[in-house]
Amino acid sequence: MRTAHFTSSLAISVLLGAVIAPEPACLSIPSEGQRPALATHVQDWRDEVIYQLIVDRFADGDVNNDFNVAPGNLGKYQGGDWRGIVDHLDYLQALGITTLWISPVVQNVDSDADIDGYHGYWQQDLTQVNPHFGDLAGLRAMVAAVHDRGMKVVLDIVCNHMGQVFFYDINRNGRPDDYVNGSGGPGDPIVQVSEYDPPWQPGGVLSFSQEGTSGPAPVLFFDDPSINRLPPQPAALATAGAYHGMGHIENFNDVGQRTLGDFTGGLKDLATELPQVRAALIDAFATWVENVDFDGYRIDTIKHVESDFWPVFAGATRKRLAAENKTRFLMFGEAFDGNDALIGSYTGPGALDSVFYFSQHFTAFANVFENAGSKSTAQGTAQIEQLWSQRKLDYGTVPQPDGIGIAPYKALVNFIDNHDVPRFLFASHGDTAALHNAITLLFTEDGIPNVYYGTEQDFTGGNDPANREVLWTTGFPTDGATFAHIAKLARIRKAYLALRRADTKVVWSSADAGTESDAGIFAFERAGGDAGGGAYALVILNSSGLKASSTSNGGSVMQTSQPPGTKLVDVLDPRQASYTVDGMGKLGVTVPTQSAMILVPASQVVQGT
Repeated sequence: MRTAHFTSSLAISVLLGAVIAPEPACLSIPSEGQRPALATHVQDWRDEVIYQLIVDRFADGDVNNDFNVAPGNLGKYQGGDWRGIVDHLDYLQALGITTLWISPVVQNVDSDADIDGYHGYWQQDLTQVNPHFGDLAGLRAMVAAVHDRGMKVVLDIVCNHMGQVFFYDINRNGRPDDYVNGSGGPGDPIVQVSEYDPPWQPGGVLSFSQEGTSGPAPVLFFDDPSINRLPPQPAALATAGAYHGMGHIENFNDVGQRTLGDFTGGLKDLATELPQVRAALIDAFATWVENVDFDGYRIDTIKHVESDFWPVFAGATRKRLAAENKTRFLMFGEAFDGNDALIGSYTGPGALDSVFYFSQHFTAFANVFENAGSKSTAQGTAQIEQLWSQRKLDYGTVPQPDGIGIAPYKALVNFIDNHDVPRFLFASHGDTAALHNAITLLFTEDGIPNVYYGTEQDFTGGNDPANREVLWTTGFPTDGATFAHIAKLARIRKAYLALRRADTKVVWSSADAGTESDAGIFAFERAGGDAGGGAYALVILNSSGLKASSTSNGGSVMQTSQPPGTKLVDVLDPRQASYTVDGMGKLGVTVPTQSAMILVPASQVVQGT
């Protein structure tokens, strides 16, 4: 009967002249709607130039997700998105960037205390995208577009905490309060308490009344869809037992507080020692890699997590992704600290591949380069040599199993400034010559260079949020001096293998920063190592903002490893000036104030860089 009915209907349709559309053989799903096949897109991370961008501040490519934006108010959403990144990949490649480190992609607590979670560190739901930046298809399309150009994408993640997803019901009235307790009389001090963010209590935050304490304060999760304030996801993170519940850190030097306390601003500290919490974090973030094809993690606040978490997290992540053809997956962490040994401890056996080289930020870029223009603040370069001499002692000296294939001490992520510290030009009072000199060190030293977005446009913001400016209002010019300097250094670094993979030996540093002949000089050779026996470069910087200085002091002249008579060419100099090593292998040169030389043997010069 069905066949007869169909035939009859078809005949009638033909008679009536109706157009019958053929039934499609199959449904074609656009690539951005499909889960990508994972692949390894990088050979050696030392060949990369990383660009850190805050998605909300880089480029606004889609006005359809511009909701609750407040242009000009840097504590609020500004409207940047993943589409904006795609629209400006030409700009990034012109700068010499090969890897993008993007801010977190997961759904955040949208706003708290009139400040927005635009930065991504107030995570609420690890399974959903932040709709301010686009949808999953848009995220996939962005990463695919980056990969199509031979570039890579590193995802920023947080394992230490969630956003302010609950409050401590200290007075047990079922709602969050800020209040004052106590009479101020003998034995009854006045205490101001915020149930959103109470201070550290070693045994956990307690409830109390006028009669005294009354046991642990109940943990009550927010659940208000009208303001997008919802319980956290995945479900394993939506129970009070998934958190330490001890209130916010008051002493960051106390290891117990640092690893168990809530982070500044009421960010709730996860009980990362629990197997179920570890499993939830490993799975949630690995799922993002599987869904989008990211190439690595930058991991926030690693020193606030117990140290034995990292081998578990890193090992399980590597094993899972390797089974899906994703290898050499970079994991580097952020420990905001100047203690080199502490930072390096997170690159121990089986742990992270690398870390943000914060100790160098303080020692080299802040102490030496930011202070170079003032006689009263100038410091010598010997402290940089001392710091570098600790690398093999403080950082892992063998590659992590199934990691990136490079020992951590050779793969440190070097940076001048970032979103957590004032920009270099703010701290140096606008000293662009010092900035250019610092960038030269960044691109020629051992490790992986990381450029903070806006540096190329001479941004000068101070502390957060002033250092998180909107980039698209500049119009993305490519003709500025700092942009050109970064682009040139990226070309030089790409052309000379020694600057990427060779070993490093400091051949001159100076404790002096005044009128001495070598004040401000810092010189190092890049030779051999993973670059091969013939590769060589000699980098000489004069950090002094006060005078030209020389690679000599008294009767002492800088000793090189090059044979007598070797002709070295300065490939940073547009004139490509040359210098000859003397009969004893020494090289005495004078470097203008806040300038540098990158010297390579004449036989190795690559034209056109």
